Amino acid sequence: MFNGRRWEMQLKGGGPTPYCRGADGRAVLRSSVREFLAQEFMHALGVPTSRSLTLTMSRSETVRRPWYSPNSRSFEPDILVDNPAAITTRVAPSFLRVGQLELFARRARSEAHPGALHELRMIVAHLIERNYRAEIDPGLEFSDQLVELARLFRGRLTALVANWIRVGYCQGNFNSDNCAAGGYTLDYGPFGFCELFDPRFQPWTGGGEHFCFFNQPAAAEANYTMFWSALRPLLEGDAEALARLDAIRDGFAGAMGEAIEAMWASKLGLASYDTDLVNELLQLMVLSKVDYTIFFRRLSDIPEDPFPLKESFYQPSSEQLDGRWTAWLQRWRDRLTAGGDLSATSAAMKRVNPAVTWREWLIAPAYEQAAEGDFSLVRELQAVFSHPYDELPPELEARYDRLKPREFFNAGGVSHYSCSS
Repeated sequence: MFNGRRWEMQLKGGGPTPYCRGADGRAVLRSSVREFLAQEFMHALGVPTSRSLTLTMSRSETVRRPWYSPNSRSFEPDILVDNPAAITTRVAPSFLRVGQLELFARRARSEAHPGALHELRMIVAHLIERNYRAEIDPGLEFSDQLVELARLFRGRLTALVANWIRVGYCQGNFNSDNCAAGGYTLDYGPFGFCELFDPRFQPWTGGGEHFCFFNQPAAAEANYTMFWSALRPLLEGDAEALARLDAIRDGFAGAMGEAIEAMWASKLGLASYDTDLVNELLQLMVLSKVDYTIFFRRLSDIPEDPFPLKESFYQPSSEQLDGRWTAWLQRWRDRLTAGGDLSATSAAMKRVNPAVTWREWLIAPAYEQAAEGDFSLVRELQAVFSHPYDELPPELEARYDRLKPREFFNAGGVSHYSCSS
């Protein structure tokens, strides 16, 4: 217990376990630094997440993994690299995943052994106790607790994915094994943050479009379907409870859409979602090749013309495109002016549109220096990421609030990477 809350700890890189599928269970410093920083950054962004407790680097043991040669343009790793071994201690209320429920449900449905259904009930009861007890009355019938669990998880999952898109995060491999049944971000392996805006952004070489940036709501729905399917055997014979459970599942797409629309409205300072305004904005963002984070932070100043926004453009703008931006800005500002004080709206937008983001080309030097025993850049990033909505001091702003340099586009290990750890 800590501050009245119960936490579980996991060691990533601590050695072989029953779940490491025959591998050595070790982790390299590179992936360990990334996870350590990313968990704390996401927490500071206000996105539900597991947390980092410690990061320990071995001074003697190394681990050989596939990675990229210097200045590599290869899509997949092209060399083997010896990297210092490291252990990160991650903490969360629990590490139960949708994939675990899926496994127990599969055993129950196939009657793999006489106690399979009972084991499914036990793990679901354990999930409720670990992650939902404050919201689910233990005095309810178990069938009612299950229906309430389905409703609560749907709310947490849709809010989580909306938050991911709000801050530019892409999980990379959002399958059921990487989907926390408690409804928070878990497993920072093939993740990345969108810089050059691309709805199909996918940092992981093994991910494909089905796990790309704007496809995360669909991936979440697939995970939720697995969750719903895992609960159904426990309600067999209770038609009324099954109907309620199925109705919650049928409402997932609507709930996800509402969460996404509310997210876009907040990023734009709108009192309500405007489909045409958002769709045109996304088209303009693609045409201008904007940096996702810089663009929305500059937009939070509510400019009257597109000139301030051009700080986020990766290519020069044309007169025709400037005209479209000017017209869009006027429509948007008219909506904001009708809604109230622009200074208050600007402040509200800056509370949801961060001033800094994760940029892999700035993270790589941190873990490279750490491999030589110098953790100063890791600590600097930790400090910068701890207040992501605050304006940076000029010296840090010059380093962290800037466009991705051309040489890092299509660079192996920076613009794309495998999740070998």
